[in-house]
Amino acid sequence: METARLVLRRFGPGDAPALAEYRSDPEVSRYQSWEAPLSAGDAERLVAAFSAGDPGNPGWFQYAVELRDTPGLIGDIGVCRSRDGRQAEVGFTFAPAYQGQGYATEAVARVVDLLLVDEGRHRVSADCDGRNVRSARLLERVGFRREGRLVQSTWMKGEWTDDLLFGLLASEYRAMKGTTRHGS
Repeated sequence: METARLVLRRFGPGDAPALAEYRSDPEVSRYQSWEAPLSAGDAERLVAAFSAGDPGNPGWFQYAVELRDTPGLIGDIGVCRSRDGRQAEVGFTFAPAYQGQGYATEAVARVVDLLLVDEGRHRVSADCDGRNVRSARLLERVGFRREGRLVQSTWMKGEWTDDLLFGLLASEYRAMKGTTRHGS
């Protein structure tokens, strides 16, 4: 998949060093479920698992994100497709050098379009740590509606954290984009 500035593709073995680097950054991992640092060996195993995935199957599939004109991993977007084919969940992680420039927003918007328009799903959801204001704002920019806050619902890294819940229906997305799709 492509956007004006990005390519979203399957992971490859050459992505392991960059994945290890940005997922080892304490600021990047702060609101994520994994612990930093991510060793080179663990990054290679993750990349192998990511590259073996099938985006057509239910469950999680991880897309590698790179700039169109400069090869190299700058982030990743996870998509969890439901078994019934009607819903999906998204999550995203980007290297610090590529944050704050609209790349994550552009990539997430492209994935949402894939899920709601190309694949015809009914709904896409996302969640984030209640303290992760930047991710919450990104989801709202893409069109997600904040649906709730689960207070102290996740025990992570030695503390209880709130979870913000977001959702976007295909009908809302079509109205926002001014597009129509038959049969959904």
